[in-house]
Amino acid sequence: QVQLVESGGGLVQPGGSLRLSCTASGTIFSINTMGWHRQAPGKQRELVATCTSGGSTNYADSVKGRFTISRDNTNNTMYLQMNSLKPEDTAVYYCNADVRASFIRRKYVNYWGQGTQVTVSS
Repeated sequence: QVQLVESGGGLVQPGGSLRLSCTASGTIFSINTMGWHRQAPGKQRELVATCTSGGSTNYADSVKGRFTISRDNTNNTMYLQMNSLKPEDTAVYYCNADVRASFIRRKYVNYWGQGTQVTVSS
């Protein structure tokens, strides 16, 4: 069993910054790709950024140049540094990860966190 827990959300002014974190715990042998998704009221969940175990990253066009995804594989923690925040960034942000639980079983299972609220407003 694996749990993902997000933290770092809150209320910020337009142009401000915020740093989100996600920590995975439980039965973990390794984690492949981790990523951040977000969902605003009345809209579908969308991909924000991903990061592979080797450090390769991808970003949605709407956040390129403003957000930075990173991870620390020693403690199974992922981060999202958000700068120059805009009101349209307001959403619940979710952590996502593909987790391998066993050395002898080459199988990955996808997990989601509970989400953390980010609100950008004057």
